[in-house]
Amino acid sequence: MSRTLALLAAGLMLTGCLAACHSATGTPKPSAGAPVTGTPATTAPAVTGTGGVAQSAQQPGASPSPSTSTSAQGTPGRFVFPVVGHYTYAHYHHDYPATDIITACGNTVRAATSGVILEVTRVDKYKASVNAGPTRGGLSVSIKGDDGIRYYGSHMEKIDAGIRPGVRVAVGQPLGLVGRTGDASACHLHFGISPICSGTGDWWIQRGILYPWPYLDSWRKGGDKSPVSAVAAWQNKHGCPKKPLTDP
Repeated sequence: MSRTLALLAAGLMLTGCLAACHSATGTPKPSAGAPVTGTPATTAPAVTGTGGVAQSAQQPGASPSPSTSTSAQGTPGRFVFPVVGHYTYAHYHHDYPATDIITACGNTVRAATSGVILEVTRVDKYKASVNAGPTRGGLSVSIKGDDGIRYYGSHMEKIDAGIRPGVRVAVGQPLGLVGRTGDASACHLHFGISPICSGTGDWWIQRGILYPWPYLDSWRKGGDKSPVSAVAAWQNKHGCPKKPLTDP
């Protein structure tokens, strides 16, 4: 899924740097504590903050297999920032729209909104020598939100045992832990927003089709800005592509 990420504001808790996320050349992962270098992400300052403690949520329970409707419809739900702990992110992402939320490995990844689990990848099969698109995300989870939008997080270190396809999750419910699996050289959560389309297997859509930062900016402040209309507009224009529009 990609090339060199960008260097974020110096002096941040995480040194404010972005690393290669989905690098097209398969850059080796640095040793623990090694600095990660890159190029400036954007002239705009990076956004920093500290996510709150995950809220109490309903225990997951089995439910029917999720619908794979191709339309982005529904009523916007309530949202929370998808990671807990100190973080930083930029209004930029290499090659295609998504957001890399730089935060410490082991921090909690949580459901940004209520919905049903669509797809879970628990085994890191990424090999730099192959650099296959479907494996670049490492450990990952995608959710069909109650608003009809797909929310995706990848490069995770661990996924909670109860998180599996068909399980319903509540907003703020823990999904697993931040990591750097797949094609990632620094601890972060790759966060993507997309239409449901096929629901599974379409990694080139799942990884993200519009920039999440306007919504993250809202959610981190307790807002409920919804991507429903933006995703619907994108899908009206592009449909559900059968192959990557950009690769990696």
